[in-house]
Amino acid sequence: MRILIVTEYYYPHIGGLEKLFQKLSEGLVRAGCEVTVVTCRLAGTEKTEVKNGVKIHRVPVPRKADRYWFTLLAIPAALKFATRADVVLTTTYNGAFPAWLAARVKGLPSAIFTLEVVGKYWGRIGLSPVMARLYRRLENAVLSLPFDAFICISESTRRAFDEWKGERGKTEHGRVERIYPGIDYSLFNPERGARTRTEMRECLGVSGNFLYIFFGRPGFVKGVEYLIRAVPLIKKAVPESKPLLILSRKPREGYRLVEELLKELGLRRGEDIIILDPVDEVNLPKYLGAADAVVVPSLSEGFGFTCLEACSTGIPVVASNVASLPEVISGRYVLVKPADPYAIATGVEKVFNKEYTETPLKSFPWEDTVASHIILFKRLIEDRERRGNR
Repeated sequence: MRILIVTEYYYPHIGGLEKLFQKLSEGLVRAGCEVTVVTCRLAGTEKTEVKNGVKIHRVPVPRKADRYWFTLLAIPAALKFATRADVVLTTTYNGAFPAWLAARVKGLPSAIFTLEVVGKYWGRIGLSPVMARLYRRLENAVLSLPFDAFICISESTRRAFDEWKGERGKTEHGRVERIYPGIDYSLFNPERGARTRTEMRECLGVSGNFLYIFFGRPGFVKGVEYLIRAVPLIKKAVPESKPLLILSRKPREGYRLVEELLKELGLRRGEDIIILDPVDEVNLPKYLGAADAVVVPSLSEGFGFTCLEACSTGIPVVASNVASLPEVISGRYVLVKPADPYAIATGVEKVFNKEYTETPLKSFPWEDTVASHIILFKRLIEDRERRGNR
């Protein structure tokens, strides 16, 4: 089976979506599929590359607003590589149109990862009214494209998609499947972080501190600003506490907001709060193993990779009680009200006092994810062939 994936970001870009596509692509290759990825060309990357069997074609785009330029500039490459594909896969939002167009022109079945559906709630996640309207229109436009299958990555996303379909009157709108992503349990497990815990804490200068961590992007749905506002409150409740942010510098406006909040609250980098650039997946578990808690203050999550990875390392997690997070969280955890610094501070204090919920760990193996996609793709190809023979 030959699969074309069109997505704005892929390896070496760091993020949950990029990790999902890389693991899925490489898993499909190991299962005997041929996978080609069309994506943005980032600074310092080759135009074409084969990584772990996956053929990567990178489209040159302007650095500013690269993902939006990708929607237009990826069309020729998508059309070219669709000629040699059996099925086309993409995701919300910026790769959706070129992927759907290429599949439509070449007569191929198409599927789209529906990561999350915000719908009427765009105005509740911290955006200005103008930006909320723009993002909602973009979401409506992408989800209205007649893909053959919509892959929801959680039950929460599936429910939101069904609600969106009902509001829009979409009675005939492609196959809807729920397929959970997976994580790499060889990396994210309690033993891996425990081996380097003392060394990492000494390196970070937090040997005597209660260390709580946030890792990810400062995107507008990630809620990192509420965590930063909670830092003084946590310090008051747990004087020996110290936060560590492993933080991407993109999106730039989100990173600038973090810097502005540090000044506003008088938080000194290195003393009151530690901020590091992103680390690769191999080293991330070492930092998680050094933590006493991980905080996931998201306002919305289609799946919640950071939450699941933290849970799988055995570290207590404080997470927003929103979207898919209650669905994937397990182990030792506290769920808190989203967008509320006081709730976050209370959650961290509960972990400090060991007043958390404790449940068996949930399992999301990549082998199941890859197998479910192969089954879906085969069905889509068979459905298309049956329609073509009528």
